[in-house]
Amino acid sequence: MTLFSLTVFFSAFLLFLVQPVIAKVLLPWFGGGASVWAVCLVFFQTALFLGYLYAHWSVRSLRPARQAQVHSGLIGASLLALFFLNHRWTFYDAGDPAFRILALLVLMVGLPYFTLSATGPLLQAWLALRGGSEAGGTAGIGGGVSPYRLYALSNAGSLLSLLGYPFLVEPYLTLRQQLGAWTVFYILFGILCAAVAARVRALPQPPLTAQAPGVQEKTEEPGYRQLLLWMALAACPSVLLLAITNHLTQNVAAIPFLWLLPLSLYLLSFIFCFGPGEWSWSKSFLPLPAMTIAAMAVALVAVSADPELKLLIPLFCAGLFVACLMCHGELARLKPHPRHLTAFYLMISLGGAAGSVFVGLIAPRLFSGFYELQFGIGAYALLAWAVFYRDEPVRASPAWLTLGALVLALLVWMGRDIREKGDGLVLAQRNFYGALSVTQEIRENGDISRSLSNGTIVHGVQIMDFKKRGEPIAYYGPETGIGLAMRQDQRPGPRRVGVIGLGAGTMAAYGRPGDYYRFYEINPLVVDVARNQCSFLSESKAEIEIALGDARLELQREENRNFDMLVVDAFSGDAIPVHLLTREAFALYFRHLKPDGVLAVHVSSLYLSLEPVIKLAASALGKRAGVVVTEDNNESGIFGATWVLVTRRPGFFESPLLRKKALVIKPPAGLNLWTDDFSNLLKVLNWGEGS
Repeated sequence: MTLFSLTVFFSAFLLFLVQPVIAKVLLPWFGGGASVWAVCLVFFQTALFLGYLYAHWSVRSLRPARQAQVHSGLIGASLLALFFLNHRWTFYDAGDPAFRILALLVLMVGLPYFTLSATGPLLQAWLALRGGSEAGGTAGIGGGVSPYRLYALSNAGSLLSLLGYPFLVEPYLTLRQQLGAWTVFYILFGILCAAVAARVRALPQPPLTAQAPGVQEKTEEPGYRQLLLWMALAACPSVLLLAITNHLTQNVAAIPFLWLLPLSLYLLSFIFCFGPGEWSWSKSFLPLPAMTIAAMAVALVAVSADPELKLLIPLFCAGLFVACLMCHGELARLKPHPRHLTAFYLMISLGGAAGSVFVGLIAPRLFSGFYELQFGIGAYALLAWAVFYRDEPVRASPAWLTLGALVLALLVWMGRDIREKGDGLVLAQRNFYGALSVTQEIRENGDISRSLSNGTIVHGVQIMDFKKRGEPIAYYGPETGIGLAMRQDQRPGPRRVGVIGLGAGTMAAYGRPGDYYRFYEINPLVVDVARNQCSFLSESKAEIEIALGDARLELQREENRNFDMLVVDAFSGDAIPVHLLTREAFALYFRHLKPDGVLAVHVSSLYLSLEPVIKLAASALGKRAGVVVTEDNNESGIFGATWVLVTRRPGFFESPLLRKKALVIKPPAGLNLWTDDFSNLLKVLNWGEGS
């Protein structure tokens, strides 16, 4: 029992530990956005389903000794495939990012992840078989312990690795060390699994599909309705998990690591429902789904009113946890005889994969905004109503009738919400990189302004009045850090400026006749909006060029651009493109700058202090850095902004414009230089701020 338990726990631990590691490898090459993680989850859920499918086929079709031989061969092949995980890949930025990410994941970690996915259900089936042998034909493990307890144990291993990564792994190990450590642990897992397989090969029992001698229990094959119910009960929490994670991180609060909370609650519900404790889901909890469905619907409406985070985050997380408890509790209550556990796990994994594919791949192409949460809440309400309908006493209760009325009202509200464009909405489009919206409003002083937003993050504002629409506002006003740097650099002759992050194209407002501005933008929708919905680009006096693609990859391919100034403004909430803040990135920037050129980095954030990171990178390259912080000025349309200026130009920070406004940056103790191989967001979090 100890050997089986240890192997299942270790496989689940490695299964979840590789997820943040491999995502960190891929993030820099695909813009560093949250969508990269969503697509990674699609791969992880799909690979989990394929692993469960293999385990189900193996148990149904092969004798135990043959199962052990095949799985041992699979482990051996996956050990050889570790070469691809540790290979230094070259990334290209052509084609659909989602499918390139999936292809890279298959190459880098496909076979090891598939093997780890299959190990849990396969070992549980072996343990049930071994217990039947040792107990003289009784179903289950020797001593009457259910193999489903190992499912709770595997989720505990997953939760431990999930919570341990940002606190115990990332702060202390480089990315190469993380990959190396995971490789060593995977080899140890292979040894443990080989030891289990050796014991199974010694068993004389036939496959689990045959009736063991003396077993009198009812073990019919589950029908298609049962299979579909298992799948639906797994798909609904999967949709809600990804949809609530996206909603919290993009529309509620751009807090790093906030995605940990929903995923931890998701795993915790499995531990509660399949664990060894006395707790179990029952129909007496019927009011909870109705209450949390209503609470999440109210919270969705409340987001636009900008309520406090301490209210919204608990509401969404409580709703997710109750939904997971209901669905996973029903799964635990409906779990079949251990002889059919691989079919049970197969449908759970299929439901999880279907939910992740819907949110990660289908929704961005189906919806113009983030409507998958409304869809998920509606599906959850219908599923809860249908599940409780199966129980006649519950069907007559006021709580069940209330739930039905709530379902109807919610579905009507969802349809209306998706159809309505909203006041002032000019454009709404969505792709892999996020949901863009352009809104128009009348300001207090009577000016009409147009704003470009990605989720809830504003990326540029333009006043539409002919006399004012050439004024740089929002984060780019004349008194902001970038405004002061542009005003300070008034040397004669044309000026060459590079800008990473296009937004509405506001930086083009600083263009003078003869100047050259080159923008780097990864999102093609942003380029369309800047050209067609705003006029900064078309009315600029400078020559304008736009390079479509990841800025760092583009700069690596280009010859020296000889910029006078390079502006980095590519951060959006918690989607921090770390690869733009490393020592190697700064070395690349200064390769494209003149010897006395200026690098300006926009780091405004409620939850991160990135100024010290830039200070360390600047010092490593022999440059000076100063930070300019400005406050909101609603009357003139200026947003509070934090800009870090880096240069080695003599006298730059002593000039009249910057002498009193550019502040010295003092990195905190223990903060290390970020490189392509090491970064640690935990060290730069503003704990307790932003609420």
